[in-house]
Amino acid sequence: MNKRNYMNTSVQEPPLDYSFRSIHVTQDLLSEEPRTGLRPVRHAKSGKSMTQSLWLNNNVLTDLRDFNHAVSQLLEHPENLAWIDLSFNDLTSIDPVLTTFFNLSVLYLHGNSIQRLGEVNKLAALPQLRSLTLHGNPIEEEKGYRQYVLCTLPHITTFDFSGVTKADRTTAEVWKRMNIKPKKVRIKHNAL
Repeated sequence: MNKRNYMNTSVQEPPLDYSFRSIHVTQDLLSEEPRTGLRPVRHAKSGKSMTQSLWLNNNVLTDLRDFNHAVSQLLEHPENLAWIDLSFNDLTSIDPVLTTFFNLSVLYLHGNSIQRLGEVNKLAALPQLRSLTLHGNPIEEEKGYRQYVLCTLPHITTFDFSGVTKADRTTAEVWKRMNIKPKKVRIKHNAL
């Protein structure tokens, strides 16, 4: 199957589901069997899965070390990964490895231990990201949490399982003007 056909069909493919497997490190994915769903995940001749969705929710991951390696061993086209579910793990930060998946459109990070709101800035590098969850993390308690995320990621359409409205965007813009100071540009004057 060529890449174009793969892109058209794999969106409907079931996810590669490693949820509820007590996975501690991403390398465990290579020795663990994924959960079976109603429909089996198709495999390429190489034996790798033909899907764009990877579910790792409800495990005990504390970081994503070697994530790219594990994903490249599991998926026929890891560059087409569009949905990653990392909810209900023990992640304390948003690993930059997630920003290497440029086709990522759905990212679930709710129910983790992310403490710094600035971690969200990393996700601005994902041009296709449309749905994001972060609720259930300590950052949810930060003042301006929703507004900060929406002004940092203006292209998302769903945040914490709620649609983003025009009113949300307006509120986020007002919040941004009131709370985020623009960076001053220093002009260097060349001595003549």
